[in-house]
Amino acid sequence: MPEGDAVYRTAKRLRAALDGRALTRSDFRVPRHATADLRGRRVLGTESRGKHLLTRIDGDLTVHTHLRMDGSWQIHPAGRPVRGGDVIRLILANAEWQAVGVKLGMVDLLPTAREDRVVGHLGPDLLGSDWDAGRAAANLAGEPGRSIGEALLDQRNLAGIGTIWRAETLFIARLSPWRPVGSVGSMADLAELVELAHRLMESCKEGPSPVTTGDPRPGRAMFVYGRARRPCRVCGNPVGCREIGSAPAERLVYWCRTCQPS
Repeated sequence: MPEGDAVYRTAKRLRAALDGRALTRSDFRVPRHATADLRGRRVLGTESRGKHLLTRIDGDLTVHTHLRMDGSWQIHPAGRPVRGGDVIRLILANAEWQAVGVKLGMVDLLPTAREDRVVGHLGPDLLGSDWDAGRAAANLAGEPGRSIGEALLDQRNLAGIGTIWRAETLFIARLSPWRPVGSVGSMADLAELVELAHRLMESCKEGPSPVTTGDPRPGRAMFVYGRARRPCRVCGNPVGCREIGSAPAERLVYWCRTCQPS
């Protein structure tokens, strides 16, 4: 599943292609909204909210999309033939550009005033104007017996972090993913931890994406993410990798048993 910083960059690309322009095409290829027609309406803007995208349209309408594991938004010049068959879920186009939503995990059309129906459950957004480390820490502290590895990935606690930045944050903090939240330390310690995740994501939000380059920010390679059985960059012992969490929310976590003791 794409990290919040990748979704942030997708929102930026959608803004560049669609903002301020009237739609000449809106093709919803999901049964629920198959008859919706937004032609003639102006796109007001696109905002990322955690791993969700909110594209606001004239007339108090919002197109809500989520990339899930394999989804993407592709931007092409207007008029270029669109290929992809049944993997295309949505096309929004104007006189200059067309945005093609491929394998989108969610596609909704709803009143802008009711966006809370799709994103109201999210915690503070690590890359958003609402970022609040204290509130995110309080959310984590609400389940002291839960592992910190699971709690960080729960978007109700803080929105946008995924498996990449969870692994890197916990490595830098020298915390085992299986450490109970309540044993991490004080509220100030939890706030420091989530602020570390915030700084890491802020440092790379303009790209390039670590998902494709393996490099979270210029001049620094990943410490543990994607390095299963390879030497830890600090101690030289093999990096571990296994699933954490309960089905269906289990995810792979990478960590160093030496640098991140339980």
